[in-house]
Parts: sequence; structure tokens; C-alpha cells
Amino acid sequence: MKIKILKTEQEYDDACDRIYTLIHSTEKAIEPDSPAGEELELLSLLVEKYEQEHYPVGAPDPIEAIKFRMDQMSLKQVDLAPLLGGKTRVSEILNRKRALTLKMIVLLNKYLGIPFESLIAGNMDIQLEPEILEKLLSNASIKEYYSGSKTALLH
Repeated sequence: MKIKILKTEQEYDDACDRIYTLIHSTEKAIEPDSPAGEELELLSLLVEKYEQEHYPVGAPDPIEAIKFRMDQMSLKQVDLAPLLGGKTRVSEILNRKRALTLKMIVLLNKYLGIPFESLIAGNMDIQLEPEILEKLLSNASIKEYYSGSKTALLH
């Protein structure tokens, strides 16, 4: 296989097939410095790059991120009470009846290691009212930034 930047789905599929073949070509571990090891590493990097560009994975839903971390750490709702302001508040948040506050987001990140990106992902649907957005975008600097940002795609 000629190794090059993957630009099509067919090239991507061929690279994945080659990786599979290399991995299953021997019962022994492939040595990193061997020709097969270097080919495997290079193909893996190309496949990863292609997947990042064509199949981006967004941050998970904040509540699902919290539940996932609770499961990982074997935590119960009561264990989150000190972070979120009581057992009732934990229940409201996990049942999507109350939104996370900035303080809760910071505490969940600091004490449970949940990434900020995961905790704020659910707030991406927050939009300005049209007349306020128009006023904001009347500033050239803000309009230039907004037009070039990913946020503009969500508008």
C-alpha cells in the first residue's frame, strides 16, 4: 500500500484494512522500530487524522458525563451532595430539572475531574435574542471574531 494523506473514504477503508492485516500478521508483538511497526504507526496517525476531520466527536451531555464519572468512581447521588448543594439539588440536576451553575461546574471539574467541555456542552443552545445579537454584531471586532468562530456555525 502506498502511504499518503487520506482524502477519501476508500483510502480510509484501505488504510484500516492494512492496519488490521498488519496486526494479525503475526502472533508476536510488532516491534516499533521494525518496518511493520513504523508502517503501523504511520497508518494509525493518518487514520486518526482522517477520523478527527470527518467524524468529530463532540463533548458528551453534561448530565451523562456526571453519571459516567459517578459510575467510574462508584459514587451515589448522596456523595455529590456537598458539591452540588444537597441531596435534593443533586436529584434535580440528574433529572434535568435544574441547570448546573458555574460554581457547580468548577467543583465537579476540580473534585471529580470532569472536563469543563463536557460540563458546558449542554449550554451550546443558548442564543441571544435577534435584536441583541444585531446590536452586538454592530461592533466590527466582535463581528469579525464571531464570523470566524465555531459559534457562528451554531447560530
